[in-house]
Amino acid sequence: MESNSPKNLPRHVAIIMDGNGRWAAARGWPRILGHREGARNVRRMTTACQDRGIKILTLYAFSAENWTRPTREISMLMQLLKIYAVRERTTFMKNQIRFQVIGDTSKLPSEIQKVLKDTIEMTASNKGLILQLALSYGGRDEILRAVKAMIDAKLESEAVTEENFSKFLDTSGQIEPDLIIRTSGELRLSNFLIWQSAYSEFYFTDTLWPDFNEAELDAAFADFRGRQRRFGAVDLIAKPHLN
Repeated sequence: MESNSPKNLPRHVAIIMDGNGRWAAARGWPRILGHREGARNVRRMTTACQDRGIKILTLYAFSAENWTRPTREISMLMQLLKIYAVRERTTFMKNQIRFQVIGDTSKLPSEIQKVLKDTIEMTASNKGLILQLALSYGGRDEILRAVKAMIDAKLESEAVTEENFSKFLDTSGQIEPDLIIRTSGELRLSNFLIWQSAYSEFYFTDTLWPDFNEAELDAAFADFRGRQRRFGAVDLIAKPHLN
């Protein structure tokens, strides 16, 4: 069907997965059960994006600010991350999914760092969807780390261009996100992909992340198809976006 054709879809989709805690609270359950259901939905949405021909799916899984949460919740989140990164390896290999991570992973527990590194290396040659988790990630922090890296590289001032700066970001070499989705009704970026989102389209939904399903995903894509992406230019004839 034409609406599901890859030429009509974003190449890089980024999602701020919000609402796990509220999803659990609405049911009188502990927050960790909301995070667990949210992790299950990562698998569902990864499959859905792969089936639709999306090239990159970036998920905001754990922000730099999330370190201020209660120690017990952080510990449980790290265990969920470990279980996910190990359990999904078979699926990644079967479906040719390439697993990647962005963010300051040096702050993660050493055990988690190793599990992530092993999964990244195992899937490095896969040719399908790139699934990218933003972990211990903050957009401002990423920019600061990129600036420090440029200073360490001793670049001349003439070499400090947007193109070269992008090479020092965590997303170096990637296409920037065409579409950023945020669930749970919040209307902000929350320090996510600040540099990369300069010309992204945004889609906000009240649906909590564990309930965000394929119908919701397709609704976001349908909305995206109706956007005009001029990147600062002027179109004299209005027309819907086609990649």
